[in-house]
Amino acid sequence: MTTPVCTSASMTQFTIYVRTKGPTLLRTARSLTPNPADAEDLLQTALTKTYLAWDRIDDHRAVDGYVRRTLVNTRTSQWRKRKVDEFSTDELPEPAATDGPDITEQQAQRDALLRAIARLPPRQRAMVVLRYYEDMSEAQTAEAMGVSIGTVKSAVSRALGKLRDDPELELCVA
Repeated sequence: MTTPVCTSASMTQFTIYVRTKGPTLLRTARSLTPNPADAEDLLQTALTKTYLAWDRIDDHRAVDGYVRRTLVNTRTSQWRKRKVDEFSTDELPEPAATDGPDITEQQAQRDALLRAIARLPPRQRAMVVLRYYEDMSEAQTAEAMGVSIGTVKSAVSRALGKLRDDPELELCVA
């Protein structure tokens, strides 16, 4: 049995349809699968099926619905055919317990510290950032800020005192 092929006039209509509706149909395909390459393949498959049925479609105003239904059915078929590598075992494959610090807790502490630094006065904040985030010496910080080394020492000392007394950071240390 041979597959019917569209006539020249039908092929022209199909080509025009694909050129005008292609981007919209691709958006539909992308909503059905998370991978853009898979969405393009899905659309290509659906358009191939539509091309083969083009002469059998009586109402070409309903082609959008036909193609969308073909997209959904094709995606469903792909999903059903996927290979599942699951095997039952006597023991659950749990990840190994780590003795290291809790990454979530570390991130919460970093966030709390950044909020506390943001509450410092601008000059103290700048000096703390230069000293401890940019790893500048007191002399380099003084030069960058245009102040004396003693000013940097006292301002950083006051800033660190405020950070030690910050109630949000007390929760992180405890």
